[in-house]
Formats: sequence, C-alpha cells, structure tokens
Amino acid sequence: MNGIPALYILMKKSLCYIFLMLLPLCAVAQERKVQNKPYIDYRRLHYGFFVGAHLQDMEFVNNGFVTENGESWYADVAEYTPGFSVGVLADLRLSEHFALRVMPTMHFGQNTVRFREQNSGELSRQSMKTTYISLPVHVKFAAERFNNYRPYITAGVSPMVNLTVKKQKQLLLKKFDFMVEVGMGCDFYLPFFKLIPEVKFAFSLLDVLEKERKDLLDSNLMKFTQSVDGMTSKMIIISFYFE
Repeated sequence: MNGIPALYILMKKSLCYIFLMLLPLCAVAQERKVQNKPYIDYRRLHYGFFVGAHLQDMEFVNNGFVTENGESWYADVAEYTPGFSVGVLADLRLSEHFALRVMPTMHFGQNTVRFREQNSGELSRQSMKTTYISLPVHVKFAAERFNNYRPYITAGVSPMVNLTVKKQKQLLLKKFDFMVEVGMGCDFYLPFFKLIPEVKFAFSLLDVLEKERKDLLDSNLMKFTQSVDGMTSKMIIISFYFE
C-alpha cells in the first residue's frame, strides 16, 4: 500500500533522531556533576502524567472481491493525520534496573481510508475518527544513571477500547483491540521534576474489521466490507512524561 512505506520511513527517522539525541549524552564520558532529584528512583511507587502525539496506520487484507456489476475495490490509507495522546503513569520499582509501569491513556486520532475501483479508477473515501482508551502495562529496563540522565527501553501490552465506532460507513471498526508495544526513551533529572521523552511503536494482534454488518441501511456500502478480509492497526507514539 502506498501509505505503508511512508510510515516506515517516518519510524526509522524517529529512531534515528532519538539515537542522535541520546548518543552525545550517553556515549561521551563526562565529569560527575551534582545530581538533581538523587533519590527519586528509589521510591517504591511514584506517579506522573504525560502528553504526546501519535500517528495511526491501518493495514488491509484486500481479497479482490468482484461485485455483480464487475467492480473490484481495494482499500488503503490515503493520508495520515497526527493525533493527540494524554494519560497518567504509575511506576512500581522492582529492582535497580527494572520497573513495572501502568499508563492509562486516551488517544484521539483520525485516518482517511481510500477505496479505488480497479477498472474505472473511481475513488471513494472514508474518514475514520477514533478515540481509544488504553491500559498499557510495560516492563521498563533502565541503564545506570549518569549525572542527570538515564536511558531505557520498555515493552509490554495494551488492551484498547474504541469509543467512537461510526456506523453507516463503508467499513466498521470493532470496539476492542489488543496491541504489543515497544519503545525507548531517556530520563532527564531536572531540579524540580523528571522529564522523560519517549518514542513507542504499537502493533495490533487482532483483526479490528467488523464483517457482520447488520447496521447497514444502504446495501450498496456492503461491497466495501466484502472487499476486505481483515484489518490491523499500528501506531507511532511520541510522549513527554513528567514525574
């Protein structure tokens, strides 16, 4: 699909930017400095909040279905619209380097799906707005702290509920999804709080396309659902945590 390579390029660029940001801090030897918030990581449980942006992607399994009129429709993502994410964080210290994180989150996003008829080139579009409530549970592995920064990697799972399922459209999303998430970031210890930029990638494990379309009043829209066997979702999330 045309939109997928662009998303992968963006993912690679995001990783490169994060690495370039962290390498000067983590790879170059420096003199020891006075540490800000020296005991914050020794708390058994601490809290915070975060804000961020994300991009949603959808991967379709087109099946080449042909209607009685000889039409054959294919779906892909026409354009990406940045979304907004906000949530809270609870961090449970397990050991010197490991922590368990729970991050109730809301994601507000939108995609535009394009349907193309293969013979005539006719186009149809559907705007798919989503409001997800998710409950990511992650294990965080952090390196040794040096001065006032500490890089880390994180991985976990995230059950999600979509609150804005729109009926009477070409495609209908299911309410529930389940994602695997991996990410990386760096703790920056400031005088009064800890700032944590993070980039995270999420991949759905479930087919989120609703094939049983009892909601449709316009039977002409059923050809779009019949042309797609399944759909999975992906997300790139860039967040800024404050603890």
